[in-house]
Amino acid sequence: MRFALLYIVCKNSFSVASYRQQDESVTMLSTNLTDNGLLEKIDLLLQNTKEGVLMQNRAIKYRIYPSAEQRVLFAKTFGCCRKIWNLMLADKITYYQQTQKMLQTTPAQYKKSYPYLKEVDSLALANVQLHLQTAYKNFFRNKKTGFPKFKSAKRCRRSYTTNCQNGSIRIEDGRIRIPKAGSVKAVLHRLPEKDWKIKSATVSQCGDGTYYISILFEYENFPVSPVPVTEEQAIGLDYKSAGLFADSNGNCQNMPGYYRMAQNKLAKRQRKLRHKVPGSKNYKKQKKRIARICRHTSNQRKDYLHKLSTATAKQYAYVCVEDLNMRSLSNKGFGNGKATLDNGYGMFLAMLDYKLAERGGKLVKVDKFFPSSQICHCCGCRNPEIRDLRIREWICPECGTVHDRDTNAAKNIKTEGLRILLAA
Repeated sequence: MRFALLYIVCKNSFSVASYRQQDESVTMLSTNLTDNGLLEKIDLLLQNTKEGVLMQNRAIKYRIYPSAEQRVLFAKTFGCCRKIWNLMLADKITYYQQTQKMLQTTPAQYKKSYPYLKEVDSLALANVQLHLQTAYKNFFRNKKTGFPKFKSAKRCRRSYTTNCQNGSIRIEDGRIRIPKAGSVKAVLHRLPEKDWKIKSATVSQCGDGTYYISILFEYENFPVSPVPVTEEQAIGLDYKSAGLFADSNGNCQNMPGYYRMAQNKLAKRQRKLRHKVPGSKNYKKQKKRIARICRHTSNQRKDYLHKLSTATAKQYAYVCVEDLNMRSLSNKGFGNGKATLDNGYGMFLAMLDYKLAERGGKLVKVDKFFPSSQICHCCGCRNPEIRDLRIREWICPECGTVHDRDTNAAKNIKTEGLRILLAA
């Protein structure tokens, strides 16, 4: 008889399942999974599990300063990865049109016809093959994901991924060593733990010409005991397009609006770009200036949201929010797409999700059709007239309580989230 503990993670939240294996039968003792894909989840998790310990991944992104030779090598690798993608995709399309079957190709098949493919990291080309296979499978599983597209030299993302084999990727004193490129100067703002193992590294180049490397680490992650569900440990958040959110305590969190702050400067740079000859040196310089402003704005937004999500996760264990489709809310039809994209509410929730899970908490998502704005949090009376978004304050027809639309909705979201937690 052998006992094993399998820690199941579902959307960055832990649930423990205990299994007893005797002879050829496996008996599940307890689990809190609610979906029907239990066996698929178990098979997937067993691949990342070592002796009952869940292996988790985390990436750290570093700024690097490659030499002139290394920049040339990176440019070649970006181009070769794009070339392999387009060649393999074209062959797959042609083969499928002729035979109605999927073609299995490898980068080695193209090296005779294109000798320059041998000059770059072979693992980078192999990862392109895996990414293309994944894109193909995702399309046939769900048509909404879209068919894989050819990559353009002007518009595609300049990056490649290589794997660590026998210590080929390692962090040294102020430098990072990667295959083919050798030792690259880097800003090591954060070092990994001693027991973290390097899995892969992704080298990328931004539009303003700066280089970054994202290193993926694997480490043993022991689940944190969940925090007891109490009203003091929970908070409700209601999304506000004009700011960021309103919480159940009556506070409103606003965003600085970094894009709007840089909008005039960005528009000035874009007007100058219109007078440049496309493809000229001045044209490329001006595009880098524009990309530098966009990157700075993005970094400001990420820094602010990281600090805010960390502070929220430290103060509360359970954060209740609406399950909104932020991509749909950013459409022009709603009239507030620019504000939605600027505040980064979806990014904020993604940060909260894993930060709460690390501390034994959880991000609770309430159904988007739950009428949080129409219900009085005091007496429970529902007022359908509040569907009009122009109504920001209203009086309950039964108890006479004056409600702020967003604060009342946040309180109802908190109540519904606690109900979901206690019912689980």
